[in-house]
Amino acid sequence: MTHLKLGQAAESLIVNILQKDKFTILEQNYKKFFGEVDIIAQREELIIFVEVKARTTPKTSMFEIVSPAKQRKIIQVAKEYIAKNSFIDVTYRFDVALVEYKKDKQNISYIPNAFYEKR
Repeated sequence: MTHLKLGQAAESLIVNILQKDKFTILEQNYKKFFGEVDIIAQREELIIFVEVKARTTPKTSMFEIVSPAKQRKIIQVAKEYIAKNSFIDVTYRFDVALVEYKKDKQNISYIPNAFYEKR
C-alpha cells in the first residue's frame, strides 16, 4: 500500500469511529497555505481538530510524531477556521489519532487533548 493510500485509509477509519461517536464531520483535509488539518468534527458545542498519522513500521514512537512545529501549524489553521466560521461559545481541542498497521490488523491509539495552544 502506498504512503498516500495508507494515510487515506487511516483517515477513513478515524472518520468512521468519530461518526459512530456522534460527531459530524465538518471538513477533511482542510488546507491553508500555512498548514492543514486532517479532520475537523463537531459534536454539540465541541469542535475537534484531528491529526491522523499512519505507519506500518514506525521509526519513532507513535506518540512523538506530531512535532511542536506541526502542532503550531494545526493551531494556526484551527484559529483561522474558527474565525472564518464565526464560531462563538464553542470549546475546541486538538486530538491525535495514531494508526499502526501490522500484517492484517491495525492498532489505533486515539489521544484527545493531545496538545494545546501555549500562551
